[in-house]
Amino acid sequence: MTKLRVAGIGFAAVAALSLTACSGSDTASSGSSSSAPAPAPSSSMAAPSTDSAASNGVTTNADVFGPACSQLPQGSAPGSLDSMGPQPVASAASTNPLLTKLVAAVKATNLVDTLNSQQAITVFAPADPAFAALGDAKFAELAGKPAELAPILQYHVVGKRYDAKGLESAGTLESLNTAGGPLKIEGSGENMTVNGAKILCGNIPTKNATVFVIDKVLTPGTNK
Repeated sequence: MTKLRVAGIGFAAVAALSLTACSGSDTASSGSSSSAPAPAPSSSMAAPSTDSAASNGVTTNADVFGPACSQLPQGSAPGSLDSMGPQPVASAASTNPLLTKLVAAVKATNLVDTLNSQQAITVFAPADPAFAALGDAKFAELAGKPAELAPILQYHVVGKRYDAKGLESAGTLESLNTAGGPLKIEGSGENMTVNGAKILCGNIPTKNATVFVIDKVLTPGTNK
């Protein structure tokens, strides 16, 4: 996490929201349950699996849940779960049709390589409508001021990898923007929120991050 904080004042480490390079060892410990797993739920609408690797936050396609998951491409098409899983988070997000605004913000702050190089993080990724609520003019203004945008993106990234069960157990998290105040997790499953933002599609696996697409842009300082 020190590396991330040094990685740029823009992500002052803004490891960012955005919604990122864990080695394959990240997944090695994710599937060693001694009992036979229950049938895998649907990847688009299912509640998070209780058998996911809560110890390290690594998830699989079977753990994905939320109403917006059905909007992801299917099969191996770009932006699908199969396509995103092997990629580091920023690269994976760049193909996700729910996250085009977020990707633009990450690129504006030159955070793609920074996010992709992290080993185990959690990203709360605002969907496009969340950024649209800011207005095009405000978004363009922020995109032109990386130093102001960076702390906002940083507030959406946690320097440890969590799945939904891990988030629920933690309750309160510290983001990479430590001055922004805690991230408060409430509820569970499809009723889970982070600082009041609803989970639209959660437990999305990428190579080095677990991603939760949310319906609001989180504002630093509002939950102190």
